[in-house]
Amino acid sequence: MSDHAAAYLDHNATTPIAREVADAMWPYLTQHFGNPSSASPQGRTARVAVDRAREQVAAVIGAHADEVVFTSGGTESNNLAIRGSAAVATTHVAVTSAIEHPATMEPLAHLAAQHGWVVLEQPVDVECRVRSDELPSGRVGLGTLILAHNETGALQPMAEFAERIHAAGGVVHADAAQSVGKVPVAVDDLDVDLLSIAGHKLYGPKGVGALYVRRGTRLAPVLRGGGQEGGIRPGTEDVASIVGLGTAAELAGRLLQTEAARQRALRDLLWDRLVAAVPDLVRVSPVEHCLPNTLMVAVPGHVSAQLLESMSGLSASTGSACHASTHTPSAALLAMGIDHDTALGALRLSLGRGTTQTEIEHAATSIIEAVRTA
Repeated sequence: MSDHAAAYLDHNATTPIAREVADAMWPYLTQHFGNPSSASPQGRTARVAVDRAREQVAAVIGAHADEVVFTSGGTESNNLAIRGSAAVATTHVAVTSAIEHPATMEPLAHLAAQHGWVVLEQPVDVECRVRSDELPSGRVGLGTLILAHNETGALQPMAEFAERIHAAGGVVHADAAQSVGKVPVAVDDLDVDLLSIAGHKLYGPKGVGALYVRRGTRLAPVLRGGGQEGGIRPGTEDVASIVGLGTAAELAGRLLQTEAARQRALRDLLWDRLVAAVPDLVRVSPVEHCLPNTLMVAVPGHVSAQLLESMSGLSASTGSACHASTHTPSAALLAMGIDHDTALGALRLSLGRGTTQTEIEHAATSIIEAVRTA
């Protein structure tokens, strides 16, 4: 348990680095220092390590190794996917949802403001899912959708979305930062052309990620420099972090089924404990089509940030932002149709591999006491 927390239920914010990952990285931080672009023996050692990691990342999403481009994380992957595909698009219309992460919304806003793109934000239903049958008609250059929502855990109908976007002539991108390692992610089943991965969301290091680029998908580099990563993402590769990402991806593939079942059971236990003691508690996360580790609840009549401050030893996230003592509810929750006051009481509880039943019981007790004494 990190940072003295009695219960760390904030794994959607970040995960601890797995011991296997740290062990794999260590030699490349201390001994194997070569530049993978160099022809020296040290460089060749580094190149072998990067190539191996590329295969490991590709395997966890059902891709070919040459379709994996290493980046600095999910934000860069999203920017490269969105801005890189926009640079070669002939139709300047993008389709997305009203619940996207800022790493998607901001690049799209840039395209609209600076390059005249039309960005169509699709509404979501009460379960935080896009209605694929309500997608706009007409030609599209790009469709981008978050695969699993970072706050509610809702899984989007990606394959249906992709079918509609492809039929309209567009390239399809999935932001899978919250999905890989938690649920099965197969690029062919999803029918996506581009898919973003963030290392620190699956027990790898921060500052590294990957973008899947399907063979034949046109993509212009956002950064300009050398010819690394197939000329798509220049810059000397961070070998140690890439090795860590590869190891994390392989570990995630091995643990996926058992951990998903275990965490789902603990999440459901947490919900049962909470709703039994707080009858008016609102379950924001959908029961079906949801990440197995994620439970977002809302306590009507309360501000979650204030509740969290009063809880002993619980690390979690709220569904609101605070600026100058003014609390603002999550835009995603408002888009779902949740009223302003209820949305202010939203609390995201996200489990991980280290979560135990003892932690769940402690978290439930802390939340219940905070609500009763507020």
